[in-house]
Amino acid sequence: VEAVIGEHRAELLAERYHFNMGLLMGEARSRLRWADGKTIKNEVDLQVLHLLGPKTEADLEKKPKAVKGRPAPAEKQKAAVVENGEVGTETRSLLEQLRGEALKFHKPGENYKTEGYVVTPNTMTLLKQHLAITGGQVRTRFPPEPNGILHIGHAKAINFNFGYAKANGGVCFLRYDDTNPEKEEEKYFTAIREMVEWLGYQPYAVTHASDYFDQLYTWALELIRRGQAYVCHQKVEEIKGHNPPPSPWRDRPMEESLLLFEDMRKGKFAEGEATLRMKLVMEDGKMDPVAYRVKFTPHHRTGDKWCIYPTYDYTHCLCDSIEHITHSLCTKEFQARRSSYFWLCNVLDVYCPVQWEYGRLNLLYTVVSKRKIIRLVETGAVRDWDDPRLFTLTALRRRGFPPEAINNFCARVGVTVAQATMEPHLLEACAREVLNEQAPRAMAVLEPLKVTITNFPAPKALEVLVPNFPADESRGFHKVPFQPTIYIEETDFREEVDKGYKRLAPGQPVGLRHAGYVITVQNIIKDASGHVIELEVTCTKSEVAEKPKAAMGHHLPSPGSFGLRLSHGRFLHKNPEDPSEVPGGFLSDLNPDSLRVVRNALVDSSVLSARPFAKFQFERLGYFSVDPDSEEGKMVFNRTVTLKEDPGKA
Repeated sequence: VEAVIGEHRAELLAERYHFNMGLLMGEARSRLRWADGKTIKNEVDLQVLHLLGPKTEADLEKKPKAVKGRPAPAEKQKAAVVENGEVGTETRSLLEQLRGEALKFHKPGENYKTEGYVVTPNTMTLLKQHLAITGGQVRTRFPPEPNGILHIGHAKAINFNFGYAKANGGVCFLRYDDTNPEKEEEKYFTAIREMVEWLGYQPYAVTHASDYFDQLYTWALELIRRGQAYVCHQKVEEIKGHNPPPSPWRDRPMEESLLLFEDMRKGKFAEGEATLRMKLVMEDGKMDPVAYRVKFTPHHRTGDKWCIYPTYDYTHCLCDSIEHITHSLCTKEFQARRSSYFWLCNVLDVYCPVQWEYGRLNLLYTVVSKRKIIRLVETGAVRDWDDPRLFTLTALRRRGFPPEAINNFCARVGVTVAQATMEPHLLEACAREVLNEQAPRAMAVLEPLKVTITNFPAPKALEVLVPNFPADESRGFHKVPFQPTIYIEETDFREEVDKGYKRLAPGQPVGLRHAGYVITVQNIIKDASGHVIELEVTCTKSEVAEKPKAAMGHHLPSPGSFGLRLSHGRFLHKNPEDPSEVPGGFLSDLNPDSLRVVRNALVDSSVLSARPFAKFQFERLGYFSVDPDSEEGKMVFNRTVTLKEDPGKA
């Protein structure tokens, strides 16, 4: 069997489990005509598993059927690739998809060709000036509010904004929408930029809405002079809802509003006593949105210079105009603000970009609202914003998700107008695909059972060479000590053998993978309660021992201080925020078994020097990442995903 697999090694490594295993069986049977077919199949399966490792999500996918003259189904987002004369398939990258989206979008300077774009007598002159400044370059921006940590939905926005610019030779700004000083903290500014760069993107420039406060204030004065804004004294409660009463101050004289707005700036009004409102009706019926409000909160960048701050409705489009953004890409809920976006730029006679809306990306079994995550933190349901049970980007990084997996997930979701609500296991499948290629293999034991080799073949410990990637030994090896006392997984031993059980038992030896020995149980030692606490075994060289039914890859020397955190979904229901599904609210839907901590696990010595966020595949257990809580002599690992999808999730 080994000879047959050796002859087909290259094809097996290339096609993995899509290779026709029947071919191996046929060739092995032709050379062993009188051997038992079932025994040959077991040996083929065992050696293939040793060569390729466990099946990944990609291995479980069916190979697309080739139909002459017809491309692969579009919904699978597959593109034919020809390499060395072989035709394979790969997921279309987001860049490829965005190049397609470019066919739908306007070219820089041709904003007026967009349906619904408002053309004024000055539009063409402004577009000409815009092109002179940008040189026809595509410009996008990612404009987060620095009052929370980015989540998986933001990953799509980052990929779309930065990806669309990159796909078309353009640039993308990272602009902080820092217009609400009460909720903004430095840690959020830092974390947002870290996450953008972690996903592989470099901003063309890092800007802040506050960079433009002086210009925005000047334009607010101009808006009043043009009769398009006024100072209002209605309370917040009065203007909430869909049909608030019209403001009695809507038609106050321009000069009066200018004086009152100046008084607002000088701090002569208390918070809530006066606002500056724009004279327009939005698509959703909202009338006269607020442009400025009074807030006596120092700003992290401008200090006490201002006690009035602009709103999103006023700031966003004007900052886009200042930065000469060509494509203002935002999620679908901002469609109701498109008319105000065009109106404000045009009424001030400034360059007007085009706003394009796309569908949000949501995940089931989680919450991403900043307010709700803060409640989870305050109640102790999670440790912080980066708790591995959350789906914030910092949490996913801590859990061990590679940025490529998140980008691949966004690519698979694609860019659609409709909102996309996905199962978490689809994101986990993307992680498995990347980690299978990136994460070196290591041995780990969750529940150690002591095994003493009474006839150990050497006076001192030996060293065993273990390949980092069994499917490609050219990627190196690491050493694992092999000594008279080893530890195996407690579940890998049974006193009584069931049909189909192939691991260690009295009268049923097993091989120690990589060590080259077969061990046989000689004595079982139990504690006072009858629990097995130690096995005494003898070992025999594999070459002379009868071939065992199985080989164990989990055998490690004496215990170290390792902790494994095995995370599961934090919520029990698909939509924890839906009152019809969870009447008691999302805090009543917490999964009590969302975290299992294994405090005395054993992991082989190759991981001892690993730094935070380093990733490994612990064979048979899953993919793990070094947690930042790790200290010298006390390492902690988070399980990113299991090796195979949990069938209970399907």
